[in-house]
Amino acid sequence: MSLISVSNLTFSYDGSYDYIFENVSFQLDTDWKLGFIGRNGCGKTTFLNLLRGKYEYRGTISSSVEFDYFPFEVEDKDQSTLDVVYSIAANLELWRLKKELGKLELDEDVLYQPFYLLSNGEQTKVLLAALFQRDNNFLLIDEPTNHLDMNARQVVGNYLKNKKGFILVSHDREFLNNCVDHILAINKATIEVQKGNFTTWWSNKENRDNFEQVQNAKLKSEIKELTAAARRTANWSAKIEKGKIGNGVYDRGYVGHKAAKMMKRSKSLEARRQKAIAVKETLLKDLEIAESLTVSPLTYHKRRLAEVRDLSIFYGEKEICRDINLEIERGDRIALIGKNGCGKTSILKLLLGQNLTYRGELNIGNKLIISYVPQDTSFLKGNLRDFALAGGIDESLFKTILRKLDFPRVQFEKDMQDFSAGQKKKVLLAQSLCRQAHLYIWDEPLNFIDVLSRMQIEDVIVSCQPTMLFVEHDISFVHTVATKKLYL
Repeated sequence: MSLISVSNLTFSYDGSYDYIFENVSFQLDTDWKLGFIGRNGCGKTTFLNLLRGKYEYRGTISSSVEFDYFPFEVEDKDQSTLDVVYSIAANLELWRLKKELGKLELDEDVLYQPFYLLSNGEQTKVLLAALFQRDNNFLLIDEPTNHLDMNARQVVGNYLKNKKGFILVSHDREFLNNCVDHILAINKATIEVQKGNFTTWWSNKENRDNFEQVQNAKLKSEIKELTAAARRTANWSAKIEKGKIGNGVYDRGYVGHKAAKMMKRSKSLEARRQKAIAVKETLLKDLEIAESLTVSPLTYHKRRLAEVRDLSIFYGEKEICRDINLEIERGDRIALIGKNGCGKTSILKLLLGQNLTYRGELNIGNKLIISYVPQDTSFLKGNLRDFALAGGIDESLFKTILRKLDFPRVQFEKDMQDFSAGQKKKVLLAQSLCRQAHLYIWDEPLNFIDVLSRMQIEDVIVSCQPTMLFVEHDISFVHTVATKKLYL
């Protein structure tokens, strides 16, 4: 066991006064399996880079371990996977490597293939297996689930659960629950470390927020009463003191004593008021006000919006999927579930009217309006105003939805190419929510999206009940949102 000690950490980019961290102190045990959570852009990846010594900072970070980072950058992807592994862990014995791959449900044949031929999910598993074999190194794992399907997330979660210690950045609640025993959370105003998994942390946060809201209401009422009482008492004191002047006052000493007593009481009330204000100021700093989102789906004139029968899709000679049957009716929220490469995205693209080779029956409703969120965000560039104008959506509503998703206002005038991955995804989600449509087709919409925003998106779907067809590997989201599931 060793400690990672952070003391008075202060950091901002380019030396500005817009601090990412300011006088932050805490300790982490390297035996912990630590889940690292927080809103998009709050500084999670920045903190991992500070641990790695990538930036200069004020304060101290001390540790007896060396840090490794995932995703690991492989410079030569043409070399064999085995050579990639040995470039990471040179002394790793082959039998041990094969054992690790077995735990990750990977066939050892992948070792003898060029690394670039492996799927993204396979690359993730291989790199994690190699990085965990390095001696005296502590692994920083930054969002490993973005290229993992639902089954692979379960496999990798079980694998991590049996490892000694790491810091894991993830927004997948079920994944975190499966493999972490502590939570490091960047809140709105503080950073906290708690024992337990995500559900434990969230329950504690809700209880604390509820308690603080009750206390805040009590203190607000108390401060109001104390302010009024102090003012009344001070006025009485002044009135009594003023009464010493003039004829007919026989005991000015008694009157003065009474006035002083009233003034003393007024000061005591003011002291109590200031104490209540000081306590009130410590409350609600970390309260997340997740404002309700909205979407206005259109009602299609027929019960059935689209249908496929005995569908098979081909890329060249290769058959991607076979004999798919699907009906989309008003009010359906259908989740397409299956391993990567089984044809989920291809089905979505076919329904969107893209020119794919297929066999079977495809019927799409006449004048059906579809709102689409693609996986890819690389095409986003330019500013948000021009993006809204080109997309024919209301700029004010678009930006309002982004702000509700905790999108920083300072980003509004920046080029979207410079947005983080999570911010780019929020742009596409906000655009889709702005559109009035009969059918919402979303392809892995939650990649890089923070936990609290995921909950907001769940709430709006459950509340407004749009008709949807979507692909998503976040089990919690699927269980909450989907009315039907189609397993491929």
